Amino acid sequence: MEHPGAGGINSSECENELGEEMMTEEFKANTMVEMPFATIDIKDDCDITDIPQINSKRNKENQCIKSDQIKKKKKKHKDNQPNYFLSIPITNKEITRGIKILQHAIIEQDKRLAKTMVGDGSFHVTLLVMQLLNEDEVNIGIDALLELKPFIEEILQGDNLTLPFEGIGTFGNQVGFVKLAEGDHINPLLEIAETAKRTFQEKGILIEESKSFKPHLTFMKLSKSPWLRKNGVKKIDPELYEKFISHRFGEEILHRIDLCSMLKKKQSNGYYHCESSIVFGEKSGGQPDDAELVRLSKRLVENAVLKAVQQYLEETQNKNKPGEGSSVKTEETDRNGNDSDNNRK
Repeated sequence: MEHPGAGGINSSECENELGEEMMTEEFKANTMVEMPFATIDIKDDCDITDIPQINSKRNKENQCIKSDQIKKKKKKHKDNQPNYFLSIPITNKEITRGIKILQHAIIEQDKRLAKTMVGDGSFHVTLLVMQLLNEDEVNIGIDALLELKPFIEEILQGDNLTLPFEGIGTFGNQVGFVKLAEGDHINPLLEIAETAKRTFQEKGILIEESKSFKPHLTFMKLSKSPWLRKNGVKKIDPELYEKFISHRFGEEILHRIDLCSMLKKKQSNGYYHCESSIVFGEKSGGQPDDAELVRLSKRLVENAVLKAVQQYLEETQNKNKPGEGSSVKTEETDRNGNDSDNNRK
């Protein structure tokens, strides 16, 4: 059996050295690919100080990229936020009076909740939530609402749709609402909501997607008073409304659907800014109120202006078509005439 001499190389040592060299190269390669995370670990664990400047520069670059991504996500979220909705206004004073008694009873038990209450002028049932970014899109929304009317009339078949409200419910103990009682009115209301969604989507309007339509009448929201959470109020205590669990608040007959803004200034009666409305049933034959007259007038003026602009554009285009040929011929005639005159001279 041979033994290596002083200048000899042991095969196992050679393999070890080769393996260590390969591991070192692989480690360096991984270090360069996995920046900055690998280098952070290397610096902390092994105290390697020959690449901290690269780490620092790349860390700053990655932090900037991450910051930009967060800003873009926030902007995207803001851009996708709904700002308009279809509303069934609550006009029955019996319902309004009952909800005000409920709100007063809750505030008597916890005065901190006073600012979470929805004003009685704002009571409504939401049919559809959407995003309209400018006046052009608002006008498209108005057109969609007007187109929706005959579809709803077909669903109603000349009958009134009566919506009875009974009992209390919450969404995650954060939003308190009066429930819509069960009954034959549910299916036509769901059909109206689905038809509205389809009509607005066909116009290209961005609709907020939801798992299911749950009609309700909101009377309080903890989100209206954010400081409550800091003061320990994180949910609506069911004991606050237990006496109203089975209370019958009254019935609302569907007679109007409004296209409302979430952000524009509310009307003097507390109801939302309304762009346009469609009216059904017995009240549709009555005299329109002042707000409705203003909306109708605005719509008529807009339509008249739009029609005038379209007519002007059509007339201008018609004049230009034959005129272009005539002007060319006239210019050619003038040039020929000038050439003849020059030849005579």
